[in-house]
Amino acid sequence: MSFFRRLKEGLSATKEKLTKQIDKLLASFRKIDEELFEQLEEVLIESDIAIDTVMQITEQLKQEVKINNISDPKQIRDLLKKKLMDMITKNSNTTLNALKDDYKDKLNIILVVGVNGTGKTTSIGKLAGMLTGHNKKVLLAAADTFRAAASEQLIEWAKRTGVDIVAHKSGADPGAVVYDAIHASVKRGADVLICDTAGRLHTKSNLMEELKKISRVIGKEAPDAIVETLLVIDASAGQNSLVQARVFNEYVKIDGIILTKLDGTAKGGMVISICNELDIPVKYIGIGEKADDLRPFDGKSFIEALFDN
Repeated sequence: MSFFRRLKEGLSATKEKLTKQIDKLLASFRKIDEELFEQLEEVLIESDIAIDTVMQITEQLKQEVKINNISDPKQIRDLLKKKLMDMITKNSNTTLNALKDDYKDKLNIILVVGVNGTGKTTSIGKLAGMLTGHNKKVLLAAADTFRAAASEQLIEWAKRTGVDIVAHKSGADPGAVVYDAIHASVKRGADVLICDTAGRLHTKSNLMEELKKISRVIGKEAPDAIVETLLVIDASAGQNSLVQARVFNEYVKIDGIILTKLDGTAKGGMVISICNELDIPVKYIGIGEKADDLRPFDGKSFIEALFDN
């Protein structure tokens, strides 16, 4: 099955909630008026698109309808599709630094953050497999020492993907794990070091302090490394994901987002808000449990899959 087909099937619940409801709405109106736009706003909000983005969409649609003298409600579908396409592709830098030729001779450190339950550790395992497939020597750092199962899970992924791992006992200092992992990366000639981090609730300041401490360790022990911080978000969390992204970005600069559990959720509309309201690209999406189900995010394919009949 092609990836587009899998993506389309994975977005079926979001499609049911978003585009099919829009089609029903537009078919029920004979003219374009304020009531149509009000109901369109309701559909978009119920599809987990944030209110600020919804207001921006409808205001721009009103302007385009007026400028182009459009009277048929069904024509709004193509206008909306183009508007969403523009929003979701405006920041489309999906390539990991570790895969760019400019940085191939330096140690690349990928710091992976996110709350528990988002699929963070699994995403790290999939990233490791993907990078080894690009002939990169990868080392993992099990710096989520507060959840015992996290280290065990990452060790299992290391075995599955054939990569090295640095892990300490449960409750160890995460900064010490990263310290040892950096020096092990240099000694073993690793191209990429991927660091798992603790994933307690994003409202807990001690988690954020730990993340800042890890960043300081990296800055001191690997000042020449290329560091990229990825935030793992669960698509089924809806608009709460936008809140998580904003909070994490306040403490550690987020360079990209990995969006997991996109298959089966009806809340895929939140991707549009993330792309529109945050200056952070969605780099990868997960649409399944298999190792190759983590793929580079293609905004154009995402919108096409949503609007494809």
